[in-house]
Amino acid sequence: MTGRSHGYGPGPSSTRWEARRLNPPNPLWGSNGVAFGPDGRLYVAQFLAGQISAVDPATGDIEVVVPPDGPVQSPDDLAFGADGSMYIADLVPGRVWRRSPEGEYGLVSDEVKVPNGITCVGDRLFVNEMRMNGRLLELFPEGGDPVVLTDGLALGNAMQLGPDGCLYYPHMVSRQVWRIPPDGGVPEVVAEDVHDPVAVRFDLGGVLHVLSRGPEGIVTRVDLPGTGSRSLVTSGVTGLDNAAFDGENRMFVSSFASGGITELHPDGRTRPVVPRGLDGPYGVTIDLGGRVYAADHYRLARPEEPGPGASGDVTTEILQPFVHGVTADGGVLHTTSQFGTVQTYDPATGTTRTRATGLDQPLGITTRPDGTLVVAETGAGRVIAIDGTDTVTVLAEGLDHPVDVALDAEGRCYVSDDRRGAVFRIDDDGEPVPVADGLGAPQGLAVCGDELFTVDTAHRRLWSVSLTTGGTRVEAEDLTVGTPPGTGPHPAPALFAHGLPGVAPRFAGLTAAPDGSLLLSSNGEGTVVRLTPARPDT
Repeated sequence: MTGRSHGYGPGPSSTRWEARRLNPPNPLWGSNGVAFGPDGRLYVAQFLAGQISAVDPATGDIEVVVPPDGPVQSPDDLAFGADGSMYIADLVPGRVWRRSPEGEYGLVSDEVKVPNGITCVGDRLFVNEMRMNGRLLELFPEGGDPVVLTDGLALGNAMQLGPDGCLYYPHMVSRQVWRIPPDGGVPEVVAEDVHDPVAVRFDLGGVLHVLSRGPEGIVTRVDLPGTGSRSLVTSGVTGLDNAAFDGENRMFVSSFASGGITELHPDGRTRPVVPRGLDGPYGVTIDLGGRVYAADHYRLARPEEPGPGASGDVTTEILQPFVHGVTADGGVLHTTSQFGTVQTYDPATGTTRTRATGLDQPLGITTRPDGTLVVAETGAGRVIAIDGTDTVTVLAEGLDHPVDVALDAEGRCYVSDDRRGAVFRIDDDGEPVPVADGLGAPQGLAVCGDELFTVDTAHRRLWSVSLTTGGTRVEAEDLTVGTPPGTGPHPAPALFAHGLPGVAPRFAGLTAAPDGSLLLSSNGEGTVVRLTPARPDT
């Protein structure tokens, strides 16, 4: 198996800290579009990873087929043509690719905006756009201008040819399923008030299955040839994304929220083929009750530390799109999104309050004793404060790429800058004062007593900085964070595409627990790692 953590090694090595995973590694870094290839394997587009993997449905073995340092940046769906060619919807840059059976890449089109749903009908290729007033087009791999079959899609997504010869596709926003003949014509609504439709798929018997992107993992079966009646199956797979049926009519589903591949039986029973887990994680925090929360891009998740009565599983606290930074504050959680928002979530009531919008890539977040939020506004090179009335003030500016923030016992603010390789203290006059440099690419930041700790994603190290002497020390090495070893240079996908969220940069978060341990977002393998001070030999 060459899964997500391939090339990283076994994990942290340290003589000062003992490392223990709170949850098992996630072999697939997100799972989106899926399709069976000519070799019988299930091919999985991995939007967040920028790669495509092939999964053996019998063994769960994984092989990376389209690597993250190739021409494809953010594959969200794929389909196979009659000759065995793979066609790829590369969402953020707006490209559609053909990968030949020999592994050669050719650009089919760069004229589709946020291409998502893609399907082949014999030698013909169709793709739709995941945007408001999106289009459904036919593309011509051998050359020729795209042909628009229809527009007005309210966020298109995974589509397929039905047994009646029409193309079926969802409108995610308007909760509808539509169809249109592949040669053009008048589009027709097939089903309305469908639960959060994200994909439409037909089994070998011609039954329409509509997948829901919601937390319950609902699949709606629609009796199209008969009465149009519906039946629901609740899979429990949070954030369903796509599905494929094999030659025995077995249904395999993917999850944008937690990755993995799951076989879903008609009665709702499930069998994990590739286990689900964390897509990130990004930020991490721990509340006063000892509950650990991970910001996992599409959700707030709770990894459960293995132990008596605990399984080590990951549960979804709430689907909260694009959550990246998180900090616990009493009974609530404050979160950031690199797409511009800061929010406060109350787990007791399930309510969310928006604190700020329109910020430039807010990321790391912490809280002062008076409840004021302190945020690293990464894109703006600033550290800002948000008070109880949601008023935003600037604490410091002129930084290069501030990533995370932390406070010491006296309330002094520290900020990591992963482009300058340094940690700064923010004095009362707003001047960033260097505390330590030469730290590689420091991201996650935490203060424990008179020591500051930071995660160096460039060299995969944990550093400590003495707040009294300024001395630095490598505390642990071989962290499973950052870009996978051996990955070549690759342009980062854009943060926004046609006004819609693109791909957010990774963030290896760090937090200090009350017992003196550290919690690390081990985003190279999809785990949260607890680092506990090693006990002296006795």
